[in-house]
Amino acid sequence: MRNDGTLDDQNKLGWPADRSDDIPSADRLHGTFQPRLRNVRLLSTRLDGLRNFLAARRRRTKVAVATGAVCCLGLAALTQVDASSGGQSPVPDQRAEITQRAEADAASRGLARESAAPATEAPAPASSPSPTATLKPKPKPKATSKSKPKPKRIPPVAGLDRAQMDNAKKIVETGRKMGVPRRALVIAVATAMQESSLYNYASGVLPESQNYPHQAIGWDHDSVGLFQQRPSTGWGPVRDLMKPEFATRQFLTALLAIPGWQNLPLTLAAQAVQVSAFPYAYAQHEWRAIKVVDAILS
Repeated sequence: MRNDGTLDDQNKLGWPADRSDDIPSADRLHGTFQPRLRNVRLLSTRLDGLRNFLAARRRRTKVAVATGAVCCLGLAALTQVDASSGGQSPVPDQRAEITQRAEADAASRGLARESAAPATEAPAPASSPSPTATLKPKPKPKATSKSKPKPKRIPPVAGLDRAQMDNAKKIVETGRKMGVPRRALVIAVATAMQESSLYNYASGVLPESQNYPHQAIGWDHDSVGLFQQRPSTGWGPVRDLMKPEFATRQFLTALLAIPGWQNLPLTLAAQAVQVSAFPYAYAQHEWRAIKVVDAILS
């Protein structure tokens, strides 16, 4: 218990300055402790301001955090959308739609390639390099085998029929291949008119000759063919003499071997080759032979 004698000496040195419990309430309000009260109030005011500042700071922090969270959520959602459209596997409905579009696009491109002709690209501007394009090479046209032209069929002239005219044509064509002059062709055709009437004869004496194509059968010894040449006298084998081309070459070769045959009358030139029993019979066929040769050569 304190000494009451000290109550009146409030300003005594050594008095504890911070013991407010021994100071009367009136003195605390109006006395020496009034500045301290103001200080306390000022400190309280500052503390209140600090609390308000901190509260406002916390509100701004919350707003910033909320804003950041919203931004993060937005970025996450955008990333998810991009991933689902670019690298993520689409849902079944989207997969089906993408497949249908891909098939339609592939079909349209394939149709364009198959039906359209190779398109010529438009020339690029002079300032920019022209793009290189790989053009499908055009297929080479298939070589069509040309059919041989049908031989020209010359209408019969000079009273001949079709078979006679065809045989006369074989005589003329064979002579042209040999390179003989026109006069030799006329002599050959006139000789065949006299010997076989321009028919390819087989021989009744040589049954072998009948095994080859023929148009008539004669009985003049072993004479065969258009010129009635005899195998027994060295004209050639039967099978060859039955061919109009071979028989013609044999006749023309013998004619060209006669000296001065070009200057001989037709009947004498033919007789020099054939050695016939009727040497002047060939002359009657000269005009007809000329008409036939001219028709074939024209």
